[in-house]
Amino acid sequence: MDFLLSGVAACGACLFTNPLEVVKTRMQLQGELRSRGTYQVYYRNVFHAFYTIGKVDGLSGLQKGLAPGLVYQFFMNGFRLGSYAIIESSGYIHNKNGKVSTVRTTVAGALSGVVGAVMGSPVYLVKTHLQSQATTSIAVGHQHKHQGMIHALKVIYKEHGVLGLWRGSSAAVPRVSVGSAAQLSTFSASKEMVLDLQVFPKNSWLVALSAGMISSVVVVLAMTPFDVVSTRLYNQPVDHLGKGELYKGFADCFSKTLKKEGLTGLYKGLGASYFRLGPHTILSLFFWDELRKFYRDFR
Repeated sequence: MDFLLSGVAACGACLFTNPLEVVKTRMQLQGELRSRGTYQVYYRNVFHAFYTIGKVDGLSGLQKGLAPGLVYQFFMNGFRLGSYAIIESSGYIHNKNGKVSTVRTTVAGALSGVVGAVMGSPVYLVKTHLQSQATTSIAVGHQHKHQGMIHALKVIYKEHGVLGLWRGSSAAVPRVSVGSAAQLSTFSASKEMVLDLQVFPKNSWLVALSAGMISSVVVVLAMTPFDVVSTRLYNQPVDHLGKGELYKGFADCFSKTLKKEGLTGLYKGLGASYFRLGPHTILSLFFWDELRKFYRDFR
């Protein structure tokens, strides 16, 4: 039940934040391995990107990749939050005094993140491909010719086998591990702090909401460089052997981006990342906490 509730909570958040995921993906691919000033800027900021995609690709363009996005959120966060809930209920994240341990929540969050990243990697690959697809006049990054989620999975499997479906997972594991460790450790600690300060009643939904808001800031700052690398590794073109034509792996992509685009290259789409990851973190943790309370009260 922990896995199911976690997956449903993440899907609920995804319905609201998928357009921002499209914007974030496009901004992270814009000017890939190009120095500032040497490429066409189609998306000046998150608001301009939102307007441009809506105007050129239509409103449906802002919901590209929704199907794989929902599947990814259900499986990745189902396993990630479900695993964390089991670890939490075992009492592991609390120290001898009954307080939340920052080290233990970080370790638990990272481990549950690894499980979620591996399980959801094939669908995240497809989601990235679909969300990068755009009309030629505003296209950024490599353009894959998939017709939908099922078609994409079939094509990738046919051309590169089972291992091809997990291409890019070398970036997914550190991305989700860092994000998960930052998210869940700060969420648990923030929730405990809010309760100790007695800002809201113990069972108030505002406790989870405020803890999620604090957690979202930490998540975005810690996760964005890994998110940029992950997006680029997943979206890069591959040769007939399934090997990337731009990057050899996580470390190669990280170093090339840093060398060509500087530190700001690793934080491309930071605004879009917060507008997407911020609400998603707040909503998914809020839904997750409330659903678990509802289940405990009525089982």
